[in-house]
Amino acid sequence: MAGTSKAEHRTGLLNGFAAYGMWGLVPLFWPLLKPAGAMEILAHRMVWSLAFVVAALLTVRRWAWAGELLRQPRRLALVAVAAAVITVNWGVYIWAVNSGHVVEASLGYFINPLVTIAMGVLLLKERLRPVQWAAVGTGFAAVVVLTVGYGRPPWISLCLAFSFATYGLVKKKVGLGGVESLAAETAVQFLPALGYLLWLTAHGESTFTTGGAGHSVLLASTGLVTALPLVCFGAAAIRVPLSTLGLLQYLAPVFQFLLGILYFHEAMPPERWAGFALVWVALGLLTWNALHSAHRARTAAAMLGAPRVDAPDSTPVEA
Repeated sequence: MAGTSKAEHRTGLLNGFAAYGMWGLVPLFWPLLKPAGAMEILAHRMVWSLAFVVAALLTVRRWAWAGELLRQPRRLALVAVAAAVITVNWGVYIWAVNSGHVVEASLGYFINPLVTIAMGVLLLKERLRPVQWAAVGTGFAAVVVLTVGYGRPPWISLCLAFSFATYGLVKKKVGLGGVESLAAETAVQFLPALGYLLWLTAHGESTFTTGGAGHSVLLASTGLVTALPLVCFGAAAIRVPLSTLGLLQYLAPVFQFLLGILYFHEAMPPERWAGFALVWVALGLLTWNALHSAHRARTAAAMLGAPRVDAPDSTPVEA
């Protein structure tokens, strides 16, 4: 039994590394889709993502959730909100990568946990521990330093962070799994996206029909690039503690940051390094606090003979 448990944990870790690794390396993929613009790439991502997740759900015959969702108008409305917010997130991210802003995009996912905490205070009236307040304050100072460094607010980072934090908040209220949630959201996105692609084709502006077979295959593979990491994440989430996933989630922005500097050769003057350093200090404080809280919860549960408690929560990065 212990061997099986270790094997399951190892499988979960490998899937977690695969999921966050793919999300971290995705900046290498979007430039391959040029000369398609960000809007055309985004529309293809919506259309082909639905095709891939429907095929996956047909394979595993997991459709009970769809009937329940259709009978709940409030949850359907929340799915529509989630679809709208993730559309903004995906669109800004694709544009940022293909416009030479990979490092600034990575910053968005570094500061996302800080934005999520701030939204919890402002919208849900949550109370923070002193360490969490220190992390949020350090994160705010980082944004100020980066604003000076960039000569403008890091709006790409802030847009990605706030849109994804909002998306995570809405998804928690909907309560669907990763693949099911993607299916529902892309179903909302499908008709507008398909309509836009047909409009491009009618006006002779679609690269899908003029860029050759290889380009068309790459555009269609946006669905696989979107769905496959989610499948791996789902396999990891049921096998490893959430505290482990909470640490693994930093792999994606770390990979993106390194790609921005080492592969895309984006500039990093001292003031930007200073801003990023402050962000990493804030994340260090949050991680220490989360691991300390998880340890205390497990100790308390062990003393009471209760099931183990894992923390913190982890929302997948969908870049």
